[in-house]
Amino acid sequence: MPDFFVHPLALCESTDIGKNTRVWAFSHIMKNVKIGEECNFGDHSFVESNVTIGNRVTVKNGVAIWHGVTIEDDVFLGPNCVLTNDLFPRSKVYHSVDIPTLIKKGASIGANATIICGITIGEYAMVGAGAVVKNNVLPYSLVAGVPAKVIGYVGINGEKLDFNKDDLAKDINGNTYKKENGMVQLVKESK
Repeated sequence: MPDFFVHPLALCESTDIGKNTRVWAFSHIMKNVKIGEECNFGDHSFVESNVTIGNRVTVKNGVAIWHGVTIEDDVFLGPNCVLTNDLFPRSKVYHSVDIPTLIKKGASIGANATIICGITIGEYAMVGAGAVVKNNVLPYSLVAGVPAKVIGYVGINGEKLDFNKDDLAKDINGNTYKKENGMVQLVKESK
């Protein structure tokens, strides 16, 4: 007996699913999908073959994850966000080149955001609802708009970071971040 849950009204063709993962009604997980532990797939979500998903990933209702997408641990995919895998789609035209998309650890994608394939969303980055992301997003960046642009920076827990004159910021958990040349990095993690 598997140690993950699949709703009776879901279709799950993969068996490479981690402990305590839940797949809810009307979802479809195709074969050759690897899913980590403690993930949650909301109603009407879809995962195409040859996708890898890490641990503790939340996939809200109506999200489709296409071939060529890799999702690391602790990622949040908001309702109806769109992940693409073809830059020039046509009906019945199959391109021989895979265009990979990578969503790094801890990133969050807002509701109805569109992620154009071939990019990387950095660690703990946050994409605002409705954004269209066509370029890489650096770690800890907060992007929004069409096309998406950096409007701020966020910490590990998702709160907006306010940097001082020395380009340092602390979040409510005591983690310290440094901003340099438009890039943010965690320089001291609170235990």
